[in-house]
Amino acid sequence: MEGIIVNYRRGRKTQTTNQMIVIVEKVDDKKKAEALVGKTVVYDCVGKAKKQIKGTVTAIHGGKGAVRVLFETGMPGQSIGTVVRFA
Repeated sequence: MEGIIVNYRRGRKTQTTNQMIVIVEKVDDKKKAEALVGKTVVYDCVGKAKKQIKGTVTAIHGGKGAVRVLFETGMPGQSIGTVVRFA
């Protein structure tokens, strides 16, 4: 299963760089998104190092199936709009 990173979790004047909002394919309502809470997500970094940043789904976000993912480190801005894998 895959998803697309949409944005950082943010407020009006703050931005949390290790929490991202992810839209998951084939998930379009709250009930399907609640089933993903606790799953592991992997982001493959671009570059020579080929490292991976792992995170876990902590909560749903909104009513259309988006989820909030807590990553182990801060995410780069270039990760917005890229694909993540659910492990």
